[in-house]
Amino acid sequence: MRKLALILAIVACGKFSLAQELPIKKETAFKEGEVLSYKLKYGFITAAEATIKVEASDMKFDGNPTYRLVVDARTSGTFDIFYKIRDHYDSYIHKTELTPYFYQEDVREANYRRQDKARFYQDGKKVVANRGTFTTPTTQTFDLVSAYYFARSLDISKLKINDTFKLNYFLGDEISSLEIQYIGKETIKSKLGKINCLKFSPSIKPGRIFRKDSKLYLWITDDGNRVPVKAQVEILVGSVTLEIKSAEGLKYPIGKG
Repeated sequence: MRKLALILAIVACGKFSLAQELPIKKETAFKEGEVLSYKLKYGFITAAEATIKVEASDMKFDGNPTYRLVVDARTSGTFDIFYKIRDHYDSYIHKTELTPYFYQEDVREANYRRQDKARFYQDGKKVVANRGTFTTPTTQTFDLVSAYYFARSLDISKLKINDTFKLNYFLGDEISSLEIQYIGKETIKSKLGKINCLKFSPSIKPGRIFRKDSKLYLWITDDGNRVPVKAQVEILVGSVTLEIKSAEGLKYPIGKG
């Protein structure tokens, strides 16, 4: 499920160095009440499903109001019989800067259990988590959930083909960065209809899952919503595809904004 969350977190671009702050639009690409549902397919078989929500929150950090971002992911069908997954993630983010204050996860995968929490201090460039205190390179460091929403609201008005950017994120016990390349525009078919999309290729490392020549591609709507509608990657055996199932409570009509 961490692979699923990482795919969902990869969006948008522009060419920036690691030490610079990434610019966001004045208007966010989402609003309270948005609910997105996805399915993860291995070949033609649906292996897992995920729901991502933007909820109202009474929580304040440093006096600032927040959005609550909620992700629930679970295996389905035959995969649920042999390897049951029930993962839950929460992230509380600043309403305008979209950076996280607090993140928690409840991971249940077969017999494995883990509950982690992390408090982000952006101005202090540190993350305090269960496994210690970690220094961050910028005042924009994310968990995987908040990275997904922040990236959707990036200002990409100066975007050019082959531009790249790096997004810093905290995962487990380290701060990492992910580099994403803009490929161009493409129209694809999805559950939301035929949609004009922006196409990206995030960097991946070969290993137990990915081949040396594996490529990961992501398509997001070329509109005000910037909703990821599809992601695809080749693995050692076959391929994995993430597809959108439904989108409710969008800020703009699909194809506009």
